[in-house]
Amino acid sequence: MKKVSVIIPAFNEEENIDRLVEELNLYFKEEVRFSTEIIFVNDGSSDATMEKLKTARHTYYSYKIIGFSRNFGSHAALRAGILQAKGDYITFMYADLQDPLSLVSELFEEIESKRVDIAWAFRSKTSAGTTEKLFSSAYAALMRKYAIPNFPKKGFDIVMFSKKVKNCLDHNVENNSSIFIQILSLGFKQSGITYEKQERILGKSKWTISKKIKLLIDSFVAFSFAPIRLVSFIGIAFFVLGICWSAYIIYRKFMYDDLASGWPALLSILMVGFGVTNICLGIIAEYLWRTLDASRKRPVFVIDEIVEKAFELELEERLIISDK
Repeated sequence: MKKVSVIIPAFNEEENIDRLVEELNLYFKEEVRFSTEIIFVNDGSSDATMEKLKTARHTYYSYKIIGFSRNFGSHAALRAGILQAKGDYITFMYADLQDPLSLVSELFEEIESKRVDIAWAFRSKTSAGTTEKLFSSAYAALMRKYAIPNFPKKGFDIVMFSKKVKNCLDHNVENNSSIFIQILSLGFKQSGITYEKQERILGKSKWTISKKIKLLIDSFVAFSFAPIRLVSFIGIAFFVLGICWSAYIIYRKFMYDDLASGWPALLSILMVGFGVTNICLGIIAEYLWRTLDASRKRPVFVIDEIVEKAFELELEERLIISDK
């Protein structure tokens, strides 16, 4: 029987842990097509998330709880889970249960029937607000145009992949990067299904504006040369503009001599020029910083502790109790 590893990152999700474990037990009690390994990754939570995960009754699946020393971000949590995963196939789920657990079985069927290495779950409908939808649409459009041509128009949060893909990811643990785009860009055979993303019932989303902006920057700097190419285009444009403006000034001076000199025009030119220069330097600095960060070879995440228990042991305990 094949095994599926389900990685669930959690950051300050104490309100959702009881419901999450209950739903996991109910669902995987009935699933007999594959065995299940759940890998919870506590991403440096400051609440009782870790304690609740430890004391919860994990009954119908093997489980592993990975605790980070501090908050490293959801993508680092997913990478840590992939390194620890032992399943034939690996997928992601989230503690808020906005993505139905049935996706695990659907993706398993998709990857087995289509004989692909990667199966995506694309959102056909979401309960997100207008601002978030606009951000997602703009992000997808920019990624398709400047980075990954096969980036889906609809958003995605869930993917299942084979050991072949896991090995590639384990040998290329990237910092300041998007694991989803990394998987998408590997080039293995891929397929996909669609689903409707549900509303969050408990707790507050940790997907803040600052994290969205960081993802946007990370995605472009890590997977596209568009920002650095933009710097060149801006430089060329202003060079041509400067030549044209200089030619115009010289023409007016010799033909009409009617241009009055003054500091407002000079100040405007300086402000625009320095503004563009600083923007360009900022883009270049992003690349330089990531090069420096990679050369330091600092860990993408630091594991504080790991709690592990196999389903077979739990099953033996239940049999002993029932005999008594």
